[in-house]
Amino acid sequence: MDLKKGSIPEEADPKEIQRVFELQMAYHTQLGATTARERLAKLKQLHAVLLASRPKIYQAMLADFAKPQLEVDLSEIYPVLHDIRFARKNLRRWMSPQPVTTPLVFLGSSSWVQYESKGVCLIISPWNFPFLLTLGPLVSAIAAGNTAIIKPSEYTPHSTAVMREIVESIFEEREVAFFEGTVPTSNALLALPFHHIFFTGSPSVGKIVMAAAAKHLSSITLELGGKSPVFIDETAHLKEAARRLAFTKYLNNGQACVSPDYILIHESKKAAFLKELKAQLIKKYGTDPSKNPDYCRIVSEKHFLRLKKYLEQANAQGAELVTGGQTQDTDRYIAPTIIAGLQANSPFLQEEIFGPILPVVTYKNLDEAIRVVNEKERPLSLYIYSQNRKNIRHIIRHTRAGGTAINNSVVYFLNNHLPFGGVNNSGMGRSHGFAGFQAFSNQRAFYRQYLPAATELISPPYTRFTLWLSNFVTKWL
Repeated sequence: MDLKKGSIPEEADPKEIQRVFELQMAYHTQLGATTARERLAKLKQLHAVLLASRPKIYQAMLADFAKPQLEVDLSEIYPVLHDIRFARKNLRRWMSPQPVTTPLVFLGSSSWVQYESKGVCLIISPWNFPFLLTLGPLVSAIAAGNTAIIKPSEYTPHSTAVMREIVESIFEEREVAFFEGTVPTSNALLALPFHHIFFTGSPSVGKIVMAAAAKHLSSITLELGGKSPVFIDETAHLKEAARRLAFTKYLNNGQACVSPDYILIHESKKAAFLKELKAQLIKKYGTDPSKNPDYCRIVSEKHFLRLKKYLEQANAQGAELVTGGQTQDTDRYIAPTIIAGLQANSPFLQEEIFGPILPVVTYKNLDEAIRVVNEKERPLSLYIYSQNRKNIRHIIRHTRAGGTAINNSVVYFLNNHLPFGGVNNSGMGRSHGFAGFQAFSNQRAFYRQYLPAATELISPPYTRFTLWLSNFVTKWL
């Protein structure tokens, strides 16, 4: 398979970045005052243009990392369209005043919350799902009434070109603007006092973004990653688990922040499970996945060489290669790989893999497996395959993760009713649906006095009556 190589984009001119930033700063208050109807019109346009652009998107993603058409629909186009439809259905309600309870001590008043735009936002998106992880946050930013500057990844230039075309066909640059480049462009953007920054990427870069945001006290959403574990206990339906993991692990060639990163399986089930998983991989990708058009590639030579090096190290250390392991430099191909018997210090067990390699670790008792997870940073996702409710409850109670799926993996990401995000090293803040709207909004509190305030009874000069009244309120109200 011959992958076209995109050229590294030129760095954006800092003066041009400053000009557009000032343009958006001058316009954001006006945009923030737009009605639901006006915002819905923009979302409707984006929905229509995105649908019409599907052929171009297929070509771009094929050129960037040989992503098959159906997978583009499933993991790139459909989720964004669903985000738009969900926002269009609910935006009027989200923008309406939300009444809240007013305590009895504030008798004669009412309280409510209303969401207002944050202002000028920066969206820094990654390469692994360029359309989903760029346009998804943009949908939330538009719904909340913000302007946005987008900095996409330099690793997917064909996808970026199509996204730019889509955005510029709908929005003026004072509303939404694109800037391409590498680290210097990102640094130039991060030096500016944005009202909110939405970053998707690695924890190491997330720390840099957070430090930059701190200089301006910008609010921030970090969608990071980490090592998402999979528990398979002795009661799990092995064929079902193998079928679902063969799909969700190797989707996008394992290049997903929610991808199952390693398996913790009860030692009594290892052999039977691996047999099922190998059979499922053959069923899905054939005996030679390198010739299967449904199996995509690693996005760049840099990422390919990292994974190839780790495979060579694992092989040298005597790891058990259950299946796969083949690589091809010409098109950045790595076969669907299952590996066991890794040493504890193996990069496959210490770093987020972000590739089609699945380590398998056995355990004798559940607490042993839980300790393995808790010794690492808190994951973005945690998956449990079990039919034992007690085991499921025990794992949930004794672990922490951004999200958890039981008897499935990854697909919970597509449920817009669920807030999505990590915890600590795997992220900060939430996105998708209402949570995404909240991320790009200021939750403004309102209080209105319409009768004489009862609290005025407890004000200077302080008397025995005010003292008694204060004690009564403190104790009973």
